[in-house]
Amino acid sequence: MSENKQTVDVIVAGGYKPSVIKLQKGIPAEINFKRTNAQGCLDVVHSDALNFSEELPVGVTKTVQIPTDQAGEFSFSCGMDMFHGKVEVR
Repeated sequence: MSENKQTVDVIVAGGYKPSVIKLQKGIPAEINFKRTNAQGCLDVVHSDALNFSEELPVGVTKTVQIPTDQAGEFSFSCGMDMFHGKVEVR
């Protein structure tokens, strides 16, 4: 993390690693999702609370911009809502 931007890399393989992402309020942030295996329902990551939905092809990094203007806890999950993660903005 620099003073200008927060960046978190998340490996998508049998879940999300890390599954809890902690961000500072007011500093622009992005999450880089990289899927490393072909498990079916992890081919999509989405969050209604953070307003994103991305397809995750195996081996391709997808970057999602995360709003940090409001503190709180915001969930994200796979396409079938079986695997979950959380963004904490403090």
